[in-house]
Amino acid sequence: MSKKEQYVYIISDSVGETANKLIQAALAQFPDLEVDVSRYPFVRGEDTLISILEKAKEDNAMILHTLITNGLSSAANQFCKENNLYCFDLLNPVIEEIEKRTGAIPTKEAGALHQLNDNYFHRISAIEFAVKYDDGKDPKGFLEADIVLLGVSRTSKTPLSMFLANKNLKVANLPLVPEAHIPDQLWKVNPKKIVGLTNDPKILNSIRRERMIAYGLNPDTAYSDMKRIDDELAFAQDLYNKLDCLVINVSNRSIEETAAIILNTLQLNDMSYDN
Repeated sequence: MSKKEQYVYIISDSVGETANKLIQAALAQFPDLEVDVSRYPFVRGEDTLISILEKAKEDNAMILHTLITNGLSSAANQFCKENNLYCFDLLNPVIEEIEKRTGAIPTKEAGALHQLNDNYFHRISAIEFAVKYDDGKDPKGFLEADIVLLGVSRTSKTPLSMFLANKNLKVANLPLVPEAHIPDQLWKVNPKKIVGLTNDPKILNSIRRERMIAYGLNPDTAYSDMKRIDDELAFAQDLYNKLDCLVINVSNRSIEETAAIILNTLQLNDMSYDN
């Protein structure tokens, strides 16, 4: 193992997504490290758990776990203590504190967050909505949407729509082209539900050129022409001004960051984990 290499074991009696998100957020601070992340979901028996921990011992791995089933979390914590392994129990200390403060009894039910409840089916419905009303396929969707995204080509409308749909929000989007008619339905939407996406011209030029190359086409076309891009962005900005909507420049922003700005500014709740 190289000096920079590190092993991380994520162990859960459910899908383990909580611990995975935590370690990915931490590792983002160390872009040059070689880290081997192993995930062990749906661990329900102590024998299975101990075999995983024995392997982790051989790798001197960091252990992150979200074991909630009675006995498993204590077994993991005890094993790591006895074998001098780093162990981070994400759930139980918080659960125990809530129990201590309120007197409420936790269910200790594995995977409670991921049950097929109403929230789950609402999320599926939101994803189907985003697909149905992607790229302005049916402007009637604007009137039903929680959020309407506008933007010229390659401003991340579709991936952002899907990301927000996973937060149980109904999202429709419309590509903006100067020569195209703006649907009448757009003017009937509450401006507080509309988000205009823009980008820096040079970045947009680079993205569009790469897109054409990926398709095996000539990158030097009207699609990537700087004058054309400037005209498209000016057209979009003029529309945003008329609509008086939120405008976000997506250049050098991740989908997650753009989504966070939208949720915060429009005062929308992230309902992806609601029960």
